[in-house]
Amino acid sequence: MNDLRDATCVACPAQRLAVGAFDVSDRPRVESRYDPDLGYRVDRATRTPTCVHPYRVGLPPGRYASGEPLPADGDRRPAPTEEDLVLPDDVTLLEAWLIAVVRRAPAPELARALRAAEERAAARFGTAATVDALRRVLAG
Repeated sequence: MNDLRDATCVACPAQRLAVGAFDVSDRPRVESRYDPDLGYRVDRATRTPTCVHPYRVGLPPGRYASGEPLPADGDRRPAPTEEDLVLPDDVTLLEAWLIAVVRRAPAPELARALRAAEERAAARFGTAATVDALRRVLAG
């Protein structure tokens, strides 16, 4: 469970709930929002806990809390999509974006990808926020 906590956002239900006790969406959507009373994202209509980064939680999108069976272990770890590689406008999504960049970079290109990501993020969010996010991502 600690590995999952390290891999997920602070607003993810995986920080507090077991795998299978929350649904997984393919990306952040207006249909889910952070609920400060619960400490994680929930679907606005159903109030179901919802993770919005499948590649971080290691599950493909699915309605697991709603009864859909969990995939077999071999079917886990979806890769970040092209949409995940778009630099977000919201600084709270910066860590997820950095993880997507790292996971999609071929090993020989990792240093170059990190350098480019750091430059792009710093231009949008500033150096301090970017370095903080990089430290959290690379420490895990």
